[in-house]
Amino acid sequence: MIAMALDQDTASDADLIGLAQGGDGVAFGQLVERHYDFVYRVAYRWCGRKQDAEDVAQEVCIRLAKAIRGYRGGGAFTSWLYAMAMNAARDLGRKSAREKTKTDAFSTQALISTAQAAEADDPVDELWRSVRALPDKQREAVTLVYGEGLSHAAAAEAMAISEATVSWHIHEAKKRLRILMRAAGEV
Repeated sequence: MIAMALDQDTASDADLIGLAQGGDGVAFGQLVERHYDFVYRVAYRWCGRKQDAEDVAQEVCIRLAKAIRGYRGGGAFTSWLYAMAMNAARDLGRKSAREKTKTDAFSTQALISTAQAAEADDPVDELWRSVRALPDKQREAVTLVYGEGLSHAAAAEAMAISEATVSWHIHEAKKRLRILMRAAGEV
C-alpha cells in the first residue's frame, strides 16, 4: 500500500487527497485527522454548543467520504472543506429550528434555555454568542477572520466573494456587535 508509506506529517494534502480519491482509507483517515480540528472550530463558532459542533464535524466527515472523489482542486482544500462545514452547520441550524418549534409547542423551551445558559459563563463565549446573532455572511466573515485568523483575502476565497465584500461584512459586523453588546450591558 502506498498510503502506508506516507508519513502524515510529511504527506501533502494533495497527496492524501489523490490517494483518498482512489479509495485509500488510510489516506482518507489521515486527511480527516489533519483537518478535523479546523472543521470543529468553525462548527463551534457557528453553532455555539460543543455537542452541535461535534455533530457537525462528524457529518462533515461523512459528507467528505462521499464527496472526496468530486474534489477537483481548483482552490485550497480548506476552502472547499469550509464550505462543506458551513453547509452542514446551516443544515443543523435548520433542523434545530424545526425541533425548537416542536419543543416550544410542548412548553419545554425553558429547560433547554437554562442548559444553554449554563454552558456560556466565559466572556469569550458571550462574545461568540453575539456573533451568532449576526446575519449569516457577517457571521461567516467574523468566524473566518477573527476565529480562524484568516486574512481578508483568504476569507474571501473561502466565502467565494471579493476581499472588499469581506471587509464590508466585517465593518458591518463590528457596528452590529457594538449595538448588541450595549443592549446586553457589556459595553
